[in-house]
Amino acid sequence: MLSNERLKELMEKAYRIRRHVLEMTTSAGSGHPGGSLSCADILVVLYFHTMQHDPKNPNWSDRDRFILSKGHACPALYATLAEAGYFSIEELGNLRKLGSRLQGHPDLNRRLPGIENSSGSLGHGLAIANGIALSGKLDKKDYRVYVLIGDGECQEGLIWEAAMFAAHYKIDNLTAIVDRNSLQIDGPTEKVMSLEPLANKWRAFGWNVMEIDGHDINSIINAFEETRYVKGRPSIIIAYLIKGRGVSFMEWMREYHGKTLSPEDLNRALADLESWYKSEVEKC
Repeated sequence: MLSNERLKELMEKAYRIRRHVLEMTTSAGSGHPGGSLSCADILVVLYFHTMQHDPKNPNWSDRDRFILSKGHACPALYATLAEAGYFSIEELGNLRKLGSRLQGHPDLNRRLPGIENSSGSLGHGLAIANGIALSGKLDKKDYRVYVLIGDGECQEGLIWEAAMFAAHYKIDNLTAIVDRNSLQIDGPTEKVMSLEPLANKWRAFGWNVMEIDGHDINSIINAFEETRYVKGRPSIIIAYLIKGRGVSFMEWMREYHGKTLSPEDLNRALADLESWYKSEVEKC
């Protein structure tokens, strides 16, 4: 368990990242705020507690790697990288602007520090993570690879091909995280194409499976720590999350998958987010 002081530090980071997400997407007039808000706590734990990485040396060969498979959530990743010191926070205002390094999906060709993969078309991130993780094992490197996939993305066939591959080759330096917010662009996942029993499907494919409250920072940390001791098979964390987390009128609302706020609604959302954050801190 973290100390209260350390827990509050990570909670503040998550609050700042959510605030950046709202401001960035509103300024751009496009983007995907809902799924970016849902995964903020996962990214905070990875970049500010779990992963070995160096913003001053982003190509360090022994760094842990993070692959964003659900690339439309890149506002959360960009905000996390900026808060971690990979580039200036001021650059976040360039999201989706012509010529910007902060494209609507991560793009390696833009040479943005901290970006490990190009993404956009869903379903590819787990296969990319497989290759990077297996390469590390073959090269006898100690780095670990983390990949965040969407739950709607788990309807893609390539996800399950990659799942078979990882288990077959015993890629135990790989951890996948499913953003299980239960909503995709067309509605609830269980109405569009049912995923359940999701955890048992991954178990059947030979993975070590954990299910957690993906907004509980201690639970996230403990899950990532547990994966370090799993040998001979990959791990997956099914993180139960809330789309639009932190803004009451955005939570559980499908339309905010790809709908941004008006300037007036942004002010309301930021006030709501601050109130929610303060109430969460008081519970510690």
